[in-house]
Amino acid sequence: MKKKKVVLAYSGGLDTTYCALYLSRELGYEVHAITVNTGGYSLLEISEIEKKAKHLGVYSYTCVDSIKEYYDTCIKYLLFGNVLKNNTYPLSVSAERSIQAKRIAEYAKEVGADAICHGSTGAGNDQVRFDVTFQIIAPEMEIITPIRDKKLSREEEISFLKKHGVDMDFEKAKYSINQGLWGTSVGGKETLTSRDYLPEEAFPSQVTKKEAERHELIFKKGELVGLDDQVFDHPSKAILALEKEASAFGIGRDIHVGDTIIGIKGRVGFEASSAMVAIKAHHLLEKHTLSKNQLMIKDQLSAQYGNWLHEALFLDPVMRDIESLLTSTQKRVSGKVLVTFYPYRFVLNGIESPYDLMANEFAQYGEMNNAWSGADVKGFSKIVANALNIYYQTGQHES
Repeated sequence: MKKKKVVLAYSGGLDTTYCALYLSRELGYEVHAITVNTGGYSLLEISEIEKKAKHLGVYSYTCVDSIKEYYDTCIKYLLFGNVLKNNTYPLSVSAERSIQAKRIAEYAKEVGADAICHGSTGAGNDQVRFDVTFQIIAPEMEIITPIRDKKLSREEEISFLKKHGVDMDFEKAKYSINQGLWGTSVGGKETLTSRDYLPEEAFPSQVTKKEAERHELIFKKGELVGLDDQVFDHPSKAILALEKEASAFGIGRDIHVGDTIIGIKGRVGFEASSAMVAIKAHHLLEKHTLSKNQLMIKDQLSAQYGNWLHEALFLDPVMRDIESLLTSTQKRVSGKVLVTFYPYRFVLNGIESPYDLMANEFAQYGEMNNAWSGADVKGFSKIVANALNIYYQTGQHES
């Protein structure tokens, strides 16, 4: 009897290792594993993941490089919008999950799968992001989620794998690490509490630099295109180069606390050196080059864009509408941002841009101006005060 086909979203971690074994040995599926690389894997790591998958007995394995697609369709707009969830989190995992889910569903249709499987638990956001995308792109396929459906703890998964002779670093598996182009999330026993911080060893990058370093970030129409003297052929490469420099200082670490899609509070650690530096630098450049109304409308729409992306609505057409407006605002967001790195922090020193609205030929705040006279300001101030003056004068007899 011909086996049914299932496409497994496979990372090689504890959850998806369990799924690979469970699908083939317990449910009897022909397992087609796929890794969607959105910036979290080197060629060596992908090779090791493939070896693990084949050792587990999967029918086929493939890795899809979606780094540029991830940047072009998602990260670019998070940078344009300076998106930080709850003023803290750059949506490192939230962003990549919808992109990964889309590509996995497309692959499932390509191989003629009967089902799609992911290793999400029943307590977080990822389960919704995968499910929603799968239901939109491949609604005819069954969605299998062993970790969620069986309510497995990490200890139970480890016990199952040991029973079946699987050898992996179970000590490392105590922390759930999700690494991508826009940052790395870190979950463990500490993030299940409201008071404990992650230990130093839980973060993927260790601090190797302690002497201050100055760098220049180069932006063109809102996109990070270069670092110091090097301009890259794609912004994703500039992001990776910035990550390498900033992560050596332990920059971009924090713990995000927020509301999950399913209605409970969640806590997750993250390390997003490149994202945090790039967002703050980009925002500073915008404050020099955009009008106040552009900045105001961007703040409103960017927050909504981030919320909808976080809540699995990446494929909603309204997202494309917001992206069009964000792109339009970036025409003059070009120039350099000067930054200094220190251990665990960074300082934005200033900017250089041909579109700088603080250009000295027009005015210097608090010093002088060349665009109006003192008499002009007196008249302007009187007009601004007029409506409020009438309001307060007519209210003098209020009890």
